Amino acid sequence: MTDHDSTPAAPTTYAVVLNEEEQYSIWDVSLRMPDGWHAEGFSGSKEDCLTHIESVWTDLRPRSMRAG
Repeated sequence: MTDHDSTPAAPTTYAVVLNEEEQYSIWDVSLRMPDGWHAEGFSGSKEDCLTHIESVWTDLRPRSMRAG
């Protein structure tokens, strides 16, 4: 006898998050947002979020290095 649940897990929804240096990441929406990060406004599957980041994060340098 196995000790596992045969019910498929619900797909994880991720949010695209941004820090004050305008660096992007993804975060599981069921978890508390870490300090210093805020939701950018896009959410979806991991793949969709990574595709979105690829399209909007065109300059990978932190904001403090771009200013000047």
